[in-house]
Amino acid sequence: MAQRTGKAVNGKAPNPTKRLRLGLGIMLSLLLVVGGKLFLVQGLDVGGMAEAALNKRMTETVLPAERGSILDANGTVLANSVIRYNVVVDQQLNTKTETYRRLDNVDGKEKLVEVSRDQGLTELAAVLGMDKDAIVKAVTGESRYYIVAKDVKPDVEDRISKLQVPGIVTEGVSKRVYPNGSVAGGIIGFLQEGGSGQAGIEQTQDDLLKGSDGKRLFEIGADGLRIPVGVDELTAPQDGKNVKLTINSDLQYFAQQAIQSQADKLSAEWGVIIVMDVKTGNLVAMADTNSPDPNNPGLVAAKDRGVRAVTAAYEPGSVEKMLTAAALIEEGKANPLSEYTLPPSYTVNGQTFTDSFSHGTEKRTLAGILGYSMNTGTVMAGQALSKEQRHDWLQKFGIGQAPDIGLPATASGILTPADQWDGRQEFTVLFGQGVSQSTLQTVRAFQSVANNGVMLQPRLIDSYVSADGTEEKVPAAPPTQVVSDSTAQQVQDILESAVTEGQIKDASIDGYRVGAKTGTSESPCDDGKSGFCGYTASMVGMAPMDDPRFIVEVVLQRPKGSIYGITNGPVFRSVMSQALRTYNVQPSTGEPARLPQFAK
Repeated sequence: MAQRTGKAVNGKAPNPTKRLRLGLGIMLSLLLVVGGKLFLVQGLDVGGMAEAALNKRMTETVLPAERGSILDANGTVLANSVIRYNVVVDQQLNTKTETYRRLDNVDGKEKLVEVSRDQGLTELAAVLGMDKDAIVKAVTGESRYYIVAKDVKPDVEDRISKLQVPGIVTEGVSKRVYPNGSVAGGIIGFLQEGGSGQAGIEQTQDDLLKGSDGKRLFEIGADGLRIPVGVDELTAPQDGKNVKLTINSDLQYFAQQAIQSQADKLSAEWGVIIVMDVKTGNLVAMADTNSPDPNNPGLVAAKDRGVRAVTAAYEPGSVEKMLTAAALIEEGKANPLSEYTLPPSYTVNGQTFTDSFSHGTEKRTLAGILGYSMNTGTVMAGQALSKEQRHDWLQKFGIGQAPDIGLPATASGILTPADQWDGRQEFTVLFGQGVSQSTLQTVRAFQSVANNGVMLQPRLIDSYVSADGTEEKVPAAPPTQVVSDSTAQQVQDILESAVTEGQIKDASIDGYRVGAKTGTSESPCDDGKSGFCGYTASMVGMAPMDDPRFIVEVVLQRPKGSIYGITNGPVFRSVMSQALRTYNVQPSTGEPARLPQFAK
């Protein structure tokens, strides 16, 4: 009889099928619990564990935006940026990894391949054009951050990233380049450490120029290596806008050479030249001596890195007599041929005034007073204006108000309220003393007379150009009618007669009618103490007088030698002639104004 292997329970043999079903049920229950747990963790991720783990594996690399360029009026690049990369290594990570995996193109397909550290470093050396021993030395050590190479071009950086050498990453940097060196250097400005704008347009337009950086997110494993098939997300950078200026870089270069030569010749502390388009208010040149090269601004003193045409306020001297004449004519108090009998010196309210040259009692016209720049006659004629009128007319011509052209540290100058003028200042403001202003403020005032009495605000920034080429013009400020067309024409005749009949004959230009005015004032010492340390000499004029197109002003600060022997006429003539040629302005055809300087 066969031996029985099981024992009866309650007289019945065990059922194997039932036992199998029970075991399967238990196993299925366990699988259901585990599966549900997996579903919660990986599918629903109720606790956020998967997301947290992914975030822990993610590494972010900044993709720098390309800084916008600064262009001149013709599109010539004055400043632009190039993207470069620094190659850095975590030496601890690199030295602990003997092999790693990366995606390579094998027979036209992307495949995971295993690469040795030695092979990766050999390839890295080849891409960088460096000796392999130098690469090995650079990546060996305990430093968590070591720069292997600097200023790597984008195409090289792309090849390095594809090598995926352990511990090797690239950091984007923006390198600023100024192709024209010191041409308009003070206007352009430069960048400080970290890449933000410092001085000039680089500073004031920094937000528009710099754009917004992008980023690249990729997944790394526990060993610190990039996971070849992991997350790789790219947010493209938004490049900055180009800033297009009104400056003509060729004319700017010419003006800088002209003023530098004049300042050197006369040992002046500094000099400036402004060239403005009468019809638009555009500044086509604004030249300073010792202009900085933005590629290396430290080569010049800090005081020379700005734009003195807008930052330096000084007593303008006799160029202000033009404003006095315009006010007298507009108020109906005089005309160009109004007559005045002038003694050798003139005393009013206990204040005595003399002229820069000796003369007896003379009968002069208002045109002759300006043509020979006489303080005595200006005070005598200007008395017809009340103190309040004198102040208000200076204000109407923009004195005391800083022009906003997009440059930092623009000076407002000083225009003291009329009720605070002392007994002498109430008269000296008529000929440009007891008031201070920048060169640009003077040019703005003359522009209004040259433009038939309509003042246009100076413009330096013409437009903004997006990365896609879209150009957005900067709107001009509303024009202001300062004086009537008739008054402006009479003042133009006075200024032209100062060249044809007066003392400013060295401002004349063959083929073109020119109007001009000179100015000389005492320059206070820099220490702020009482006394003067030289003179400020200037000349401002317009051409052609048939239909004025340009204003040019030349200023020298504290030139050496006798102030009566100093003239800016040749420099004015040279720069104005160049501007007329550059813009193909046709020669004059009409007869010049020749107002009599002496009364009959």
